[in-house]
Amino acid sequence: MSDKLVIIMVNTDPKNGEELGAPIFQATVAAAMEYEVEVICTATAGKLMKKGVPENLYVKEGSPKSVYDFIQDAHEAGVKFFCCSPNLDLFDMTEDDLIPECEGIVGGAHVIEEVMEGDCKVLTY
Repeated sequence: MSDKLVIIMVNTDPKNGEELGAPIFQATVAAAMEYEVEVICTATAGKLMKKGVPENLYVKEGSPKSVYDFIQDAHEAGVKFFCCSPNLDLFDMTEDDLIPECEGIVGGAHVIEEVMEGDCKVLTY
């Protein structure tokens, strides 16, 4: 059995806050269960790694907790967040624009390698 979970957020649109709860919550739960967890944000979901974006998003309208609060909770539980390299150009970002909880930048080869060669389970949103 694998001890690692990779969650790829690719089709999750930050404009739809209700789409953001499940993957971040599941990542937090898996980390609390002592699995190694990576969340890779790519395509539109890559916006979540940009400072100022998740702070202004909410899973549910009127909620006191922002999506950023959920990201911080997940990170504190041990989840590692990554931004996919094409997002820097796509969303006019530099590494300095990334939220502190983002562990760094990964490319497509990392994603393919994790899926094909890594001893992990993959969830895609």
